Amino acid sequence: MSFSEYLDTFPRVAVNAGMLVGHNTLRLMVMGLEDRPPTAAELGQMIALLEDALRAGALGMSSGLFTPPGSFAKPDEMMALCALLKRHNAGYFTHIRDEANKVLEGVEEAIDVARACGIHVEIVHLKCSGVDNWGKAGQILDRIAAARQQGCDIDCDAYPYTAGANPLKNLLPPWVQTGGNETMLARLALPETRSRIRAEIASRGLNNWGRIPSWEAVQVSISPRLPQTAGTTVAALAATRSSDPIDAICDHLIADSGATRVLITAISEDDIRTIVRSPSALVGSDGNCVATYGIVSQGLPHPRFYGTFPRIIGRYVRDQRLIPLEQAIYKMTGGPARALKLRDRGRLIEGYRADVTIFDPNDFRDEATYAVPHRYPSGARTTVIVNGTIVIENATHTGATPGAVLRRAADGKVG
Repeated sequence: MSFSEYLDTFPRVAVNAGMLVGHNTLRLMVMGLEDRPPTAAELGQMIALLEDALRAGALGMSSGLFTPPGSFAKPDEMMALCALLKRHNAGYFTHIRDEANKVLEGVEEAIDVARACGIHVEIVHLKCSGVDNWGKAGQILDRIAAARQQGCDIDCDAYPYTAGANPLKNLLPPWVQTGGNETMLARLALPETRSRIRAEIASRGLNNWGRIPSWEAVQVSISPRLPQTAGTTVAALAATRSSDPIDAICDHLIADSGATRVLITAISEDDIRTIVRSPSALVGSDGNCVATYGIVSQGLPHPRFYGTFPRIIGRYVRDQRLIPLEQAIYKMTGGPARALKLRDRGRLIEGYRADVTIFDPNDFRDEATYAVPHRYPSGARTTVIVNGTIVIENATHTGATPGAVLRRAADGKVG
């Protein structure tokens, strides 16, 4: 199926959807999980696939540079792909190369792309992970602001939680995943592999997450083949098995065919507050589609999937009075619409699309927790309108699916 066919056949949903091309997907399609630079021919294939999607209306390209295969890509590979984004007036959305011990360098790499390619760059779910990096949020925001003053088109967004979420395998050194899933699982069974992992984590902390206080900070959220372990920490897994935590992780990944997802508590509340206070840092959930029923209700996913936006309004606006309500709303609506270059959305003005959320600010609070994440926010009067059609009325889904696939036009505007 071509990218154009994918967009044309995307099912009707309740919300609008815009599609990005994953750099990891491009690399997997052309090179698999090879830890090397692409040949000229392979880079050409990736460029051709990206161009096909951009011509179909993709908003741009996303990257995950901290985990394979994105972590195997050097900056010149990313620059070559982003040069194509410039020719199509498309954007670049990046999970930077390191959100922990080299977070400042990761931010600088994103700024370099914005400067060199002249495209919009969005640093997604900005954070300073690992106890050694707490307190750096202000410095990062200052660097982003300075880049803007120099003419770079760059933004960032974040979610207001001290825990992140990721596949468990991504916490291990990237070389563990080289060669694909089956090769990784065989590798994890070897004592020498475990010894090497143990030494590297003791030296540098977790990949992308840095140094954690203890293995109590890592908790299984979703485990398709071992669902009974959801909510269990790595420390508890190790104690149950009377094993070392690294052995417990490797054994669990093997038993779960590498599919385990975890929550990692590694972010400072003070850094969260610094980012929330920033008038320019946007709000993003980094969330999957979830519900209290069906396959998307499995396990214990991150509560941010349900609670990001009401948490900002309930916790940081109403309770802590950290920012005014108007600023919070802009960070969730007009600001993201500007960053995404939405043509006629994100503001309540005549002539714009009627995408509107109506809520009672005195009764709009996140109810999802790490222990019980599948909970919708409070607010019995909450109503949501998409493209002029009511999809949520008094906190109840109407069943309407008026959402549209939003495509990027040649001028870069999305609508």
